[in-house]
This record gives sequence, structure tokens and C-alpha cells, in this order.
Amino acid sequence: MAALTEVRVPDIGDFDHVPVIEVLVKPGDTVAPDDPLIVLESDKATMEVPAPSAGTVAEVRVKAGDQVSQGDVICTFSGDGGGDAPAAEEPAPPAQPQPEPEPEVIEEAPARDREPAPEPEPAEHGGAEPDVGVERDPARAGREAAEERIAPAPPVAQPAGPGGMIYAGPGARRLARELGIDLTAVSGTGHKGRVTKEDVQAAASGGARPATAAPAAAPTAPAAAPASPEGLPGWPQVDFASFGPVEVQELTRIQRLSGPALTRNWVMIPHVTQHDDADITELEAFRKEVNARYADQGVKLTMVSLLLKACAGVLRQFPAFNSSLDGGNLVVKRYFHLGFAVDTPGGLMVPVIRDVDSKGLLEIARELVELSTAARDGKLTREQMQGGTFTVSSLGGIGGTAFTPIINAPEVAILGVSRSAMQPVWDGEAFQPRLMLPLSLSYDHRVIDGAAAARFITRLSETLADPRRMLL
Repeated sequence: MAALTEVRVPDIGDFDHVPVIEVLVKPGDTVAPDDPLIVLESDKATMEVPAPSAGTVAEVRVKAGDQVSQGDVICTFSGDGGGDAPAAEEPAPPAQPQPEPEPEVIEEAPARDREPAPEPEPAEHGGAEPDVGVERDPARAGREAAEERIAPAPPVAQPAGPGGMIYAGPGARRLARELGIDLTAVSGTGHKGRVTKEDVQAAASGGARPATAAPAAAPTAPAAAPASPEGLPGWPQVDFASFGPVEVQELTRIQRLSGPALTRNWVMIPHVTQHDDADITELEAFRKEVNARYADQGVKLTMVSLLLKACAGVLRQFPAFNSSLDGGNLVVKRYFHLGFAVDTPGGLMVPVIRDVDSKGLLEIARELVELSTAARDGKLTREQMQGGTFTVSSLGGIGGTAFTPIINAPEVAILGVSRSAMQPVWDGEAFQPRLMLPLSLSYDHRVIDGAAAARFITRLSETLADPRRMLL
């Protein structure tokens, strides 16, 4: 009789008591190395816990909704074992005939009525147009490849049926809500009948019955209002349903966590925003030339990559912008770890590229795409979002002419980038068409005064106007 081996939660950083949002195996399942066992949702990301080796699941000791920490037992394996943990004392139970595999019970179909209402598809925080910023297609392709795992054997459709159980991941559920598709009417072709995003898309194009939206229940009393700072009037409490139909949507986990931090940063940091336009006509021509030359290597240089590199050089010349307040002291950092805002289905995330000043443009471009994909997949680690000294937030892929980005404490400055546009610029003799990029620099006025901010953004504009300055 084979011994049982415990599979435990691995090192998940500084997180503790992380909720289990999905259990992907059940007793009797045979798994291969790296097959996902459970899905956890940390503060700003979801992560799959893979099987450390091949084996047969004997017992699952967690369920959706449980909270786990490093070292907690997820399940026990028989056969090839499940990891480095010592074997459990009890012997494996006698082998029994396995029933026909059924879709794993994740939640009952009626529970979908309690899920948050569809969230609008976030717009891309890419670079400036034209054809700039973090391109969405490669990121989506990476995310879809990571989310949907297909078994080697030909898939067998297993409809859940109205009122039945639903076996689908978060990505498929979110897409179903966006398209108004009832998952109980969708046949799953994924591993063990899992409903994939392709199944949902096929159902949407094939006339699957839409989910019937239950009318929002009128609240019996106004929701609890946030506390107001001392000396200010209380937050207005309104029974919105008394004026007409309403729909209550739950905030995403990222919104719930980032909201208080954004409020703190806006209230405690005296923001000032300096605006300018950078002439990127030559820079855009250079970007296209590089992409054409390295197209066979699968590298695509974006305007965000160029902005990060340019900012690193200017930050070296203006070290106060690469600092943090620590009580009565100013901590000036001699490293240049730059964050960039990424729009994800769950909310805004800021991965960090380290040592941007010492990396080449192609290396920055590759790392930017990798981190953007991980952010949209919900697989960023805590370390990949720490240590930033300056942040770039680009709305160039969407539009706008200027905005006021909120400083990401404990940093003291952040650069906002809007959509570039061709404008007539007077050269002393005639108007010339030039591609102009709007820049918005928010800074902490306790550390940086207006003159320094104007010099910083002017130097950055000069660097972007002449790409050769990035070599200095």
C-alpha cells in the first residue's frame, strides 16, 4: 500500500490567511507535475498552487472560501507523492473503482445571482498613439494560454444543465457575465469538462440563452456611509432605489484595497501638476525603425519603454524626484526602479522594472511585456510590485490631453502621459506638422518646488525630442 504524502501551501511571500477561491481537484483525480490544485487570491493577484509531482489525490483538505497560509495542508497524494513534506502516518485506503469523472463542484448555479454585476472592460494603459504603449494582443494571448489548460485527450463536452453545477475558472465566469451568458447552458470542452473562455464565446455566437438578470432588490435602508474627517459634514446617505431602478455592484478586491491608499495619498500629499508637450516626431520614427529591424525576434518597442528609459536618465540628473520623505529626512535613492501602470480586469496594478538606467531598450521592452501579461493574468508576485522609485502612467492608448495622476507613496512624483497628436508647430518661418505628446508631472510640493518641476519636465521633453540624449 502506497504511503500518503501531504501537499502544503508553498512560500507565497509575505501574504497570510489568503482566501481559496477555487479548488481544482477532488479525491481520485490523477495529476501531473505542475497541474493546478487550488487558486488563491492575494491582496492584488490570483495565483495557482501547482502539484509538485505526479500522483493521485487521496484527500482534499481545503474548500473554496477557506483561508490558508504557508505550510497549510492542501491535500494528500498517494502514488508518486506530492512534494517535500514528510509522509502522513496513516496508510493509503484500499484502491476502489473510480466512478466516471464528473465536473468538479465549484459552486451551484444559483450562486451566480450573487456574483458581482459585470464590470466594464477596462481600457488599456498603453503608450501614446500611434501604435505605442503596451500592445494588448500579446498580453491577451499570454493570459488565455495560461488560463486555459487543455487535457491531452480529445475534449468531451459536459453540459452542466440548467440548475446544475458549474466548473469554470474566474476568466470564463467574468466573460460570461460580460456577454450575458448562462454558464449552466454552456458545454465545457476543457480539462474534465471545465468551461473555457472559448466555450463561452462559442455559446455567445451560437445563440446560447442569456442569463436572466434578477431585478435588483431595493435596499431596506441606506448603506453604511464612510466616516468623514473631523470637522467635515457627514457623508450623505441616500436611498437611491426610491428614485428609480438601481444595480448594486461589488467593488473588486483591488479597488477595495487600493481605495484607502489612494485617499491617503491624495489627502496627505500636497499635489501639484506641471504640464508640457514633447515633440516625439523623431522618437516615433526611431521606434518604428527598431521594430522593423527586430521584427523577427518577436520584440516590439513601445512608447512606454522609451518613456521609462528617458525618465531614468532625467531622474539621474534630478535626484530629488527619485527620493522619499522619511520624517524630517529625504531619502535619495541611487537606484532607478521604475513602475508603470497596467490596466487589468480587476483594477489598476503597478509592476516595477528594476535598474532601468542600466538596461537596454530591447531588454526593457521584453520585461515590460512579461510584467504586463503577469499583471493581467493576476500572477504578479509581491516582489514585482515593490521597490519603485518613480511611476509612469500612460493613457495614450485611450485618449485625452492631460490629467492629474495621484502620486504612488512613498514616491514623490509620477508622470502621466496622454494621447499624442499631430499639431502645427511654428519653426520660425512656417508651421510644420509635428507629433506632440502631452506630459503631466504630479509632484510632492513638500519636496519639489515649481521651478524644479518645470526644469525636470523640460529636460524630459528635450530627451524625448532627440533620442540620442538617452545615450548620454
